[in-house]
Formats: sequence, structure tokens, C-alpha cells
Amino acid sequence: LCTLINLLMLNNFDDSLELVLKEEGGYVDNPSDPGGRTNLGVTQAVWEAWVGHEVDEKAMRALTPAQVAPLYRAKYFMACYAPQLKVGLDYMVFDAAVNMGPGRAVKLLQECLGCVPDGMIGPRTLQLIDQKKPEDVIDAFSKRKTSFYESLKTFPVFGRGWLKRIEDVKLNAYQMIGETNGY
Repeated sequence: LCTLINLLMLNNFDDSLELVLKEEGGYVDNPSDPGGRTNLGVTQAVWEAWVGHEVDEKAMRALTPAQVAPLYRAKYFMACYAPQLKVGLDYMVFDAAVNMGPGRAVKLLQECLGCVPDGMIGPRTLQLIDQKKPEDVIDAFSKRKTSFYESLKTFPVFGRGWLKRIEDVKLNAYQMIGETNGY
């Protein structure tokens, strides 16, 4: 049974990635964004590190979901321990990992649970997750994300979009929980 549950959690990667890519959108090169040139949520610097060589604007514009999926799985989904999390929560933490890094996303989750925010999901974190209603964790995590974004100097430029994304992710996570629980 545990293997089946873990398989279901890992299988949520495709659905989660589809939602993340929808939020991330396509090619942008906003001078106010410290990430710089980005496509499908992947910055040029991250993509160059992933492929091991420099790329130009044309290459960045040409990125496809199929090309970036392995990067997202390795650098964000697996790095934020998403396969160990319940469906819905895995997506929510994965989405946060894409925006703020896996370590910070996991620490935000741990802060919501009241455990030591060490950035690694172990038995204690999982135990605390099991003791709470998934909806309560999603609500608390959304509030923590909001506070984090509001603390950033780029909030006046990007804040409205970040807050909309928090609400979208929250609703998607609720829907995933409902589907998993049969309602």
C-alpha cells in the first residue's frame, strides 16, 4: 500500500508541472526581474547550468515543456521532497520551490507545521503533516508565501501576480485533495 501511495505521489509530477507551466507562462525578459531572460519559468542562468553551456535568446525562446520537464523534476520536484508529500501539498510545495527555491519552500512548510525549519523533509515533518488536515496546511502555507512575497523589494512590481498565483495554486491544491479523497 505504501508503494502504491508513493507511486501516486510521484505520478502527480505531470499534473503539477502542467499547472506550474501554466502559471509561469512563456518567454519574458523583464528588466525589473532579477532572474532575467526566462521561458517556461526557467531562467537563462538555470538553463545554461542544466545544459552545461551558454545559450542565446533564440535558444531560450525555443524551449518546450518536454525539454524543461527533466530539469523541473530533478531541481524542484525531487529537491523539495514532493514525492514524499500528500497529493495537493506536493504540488503546492513544488510550485513554491520553482519561485523561491526548494530549500525555502520546504522551510516555509515546516514553519507552518511548527517544526524546526531545516529544509529537509524527514520523519518528524511527515508525522506533523499526517496530524493535520491537508486544507489547514494549504491555508497556512499560502499565508506564509504571501508574507514572504510581501517582504521582497520587487513586490511592488510583481506582487499582484504573485498573490493571484497563490490563490490559483491554493484552489488547484484543494481540487487535487478532493480528487484523491473521492469528493
